[in-house]
Amino acid sequence: MKEIFIVADNIVSPLGYNSADNFTQLCNSNSGISFHENEEILPRPFYASLFGKRNPFRTDKKYTMFEKLLIASIEDALSQVKVDPGNSRTGLVISSTKGNINLLETEELTDDLKERIALHTSAKLVAEYFHFATKPIVISHACVSGLLGIITGMRMIREGLFDNIVVSGADLTTKFVLTGFQSFQAISDEPCKPFDANRKGITLGEGAATVMLSASSPGSIKVCSGAVSNDANHISGPSRTGKELFQAIQRAIKDAGVETKNIDMISAHGTATVYNDDMESKAINLAGLQQVPVNSLKGYYGHTLGAAGLIETVISIHSMKANMMIPTKGFAVPGTAESINVCSTLQSGLLNTCLKTASGFGGCNAAVVFQKAS
Repeated sequence: MKEIFIVADNIVSPLGYNSADNFTQLCNSNSGISFHENEEILPRPFYASLFGKRNPFRTDKKYTMFEKLLIASIEDALSQVKVDPGNSRTGLVISSTKGNINLLETEELTDDLKERIALHTSAKLVAEYFHFATKPIVISHACVSGLLGIITGMRMIREGLFDNIVVSGADLTTKFVLTGFQSFQAISDEPCKPFDANRKGITLGEGAATVMLSASSPGSIKVCSGAVSNDANHISGPSRTGKELFQAIQRAIKDAGVETKNIDMISAHGTATVYNDDMESKAINLAGLQQVPVNSLKGYYGHTLGAAGLIETVISIHSMKANMMIPTKGFAVPGTAESINVCSTLQSGLLNTCLKTASGFGGCNAAVVFQKAS
């Protein structure tokens, strides 16, 4: 089977504008989450990880903040490799859940606005900025979008459609998004506490991330496999058994040609809601991985929706390279339905193989196995 490597990566977040800076911030236990009073988003104070007034991105009014995030992230990733976007063998995948939905808050709803907020419009603008020769592919599949973008890119390269694919994702924290989650009573009134007995719900965040997948250039990290599943339980509530996420995990591990004993770390979704964290704990136990160190990065970035799987993948890649696992910020007291080995302190140790999971509204689940190249 054709080997797929990650040859470049980036994170743009309130913690920094490249992967190295973000990883350093996490190693130092710094979080982007802070207390905000912004009545344009919510009439009462809230916790979130936001860029705020720190906006180093391009001022060209042609692009929205969402598109500027994607451009900044892709630009940094492309600067690390000699890959020509204008080559027909180079593809582009854009992942997001909400894109420019915030324009509905400030603009009159017209046919032109409907076209402007469409994700394919943003993808086309970003592709044109970098002069991609190929038509961009949009992945919008709830909170597995970022991870599904990687799986889609991997599969297209293995099918011989491309030699290189840029996978980038972004989302913003807007009034639409924040009030939507509040309607589910899913927002925590304090910074989130993934897998903790006293968790109260999610904290939202915004950011972007990019990975460059390649079959033509060797890299230090391989994308070995990926799998998806759907539990069809509820539009916003995950499976109560964890069996469906387990199915995705099981398939990803099998397709990677590794055994459960080979998994050195798990980067989980870990939203800090009662049901998600319980479900993940059950899936991890069903997979026989309950002793493997698990972390969630939501305590640093908040939940970045369509960007989450990509941001957390990039941090996992740098964890593997540094043989350093980031702790789960906010976790103190075990409190999931099944016992799991939550990483609570910065840990050093040999990290050769990583399992990354994600789940989202509509019952979607995804799992990807990453491994150091031999």
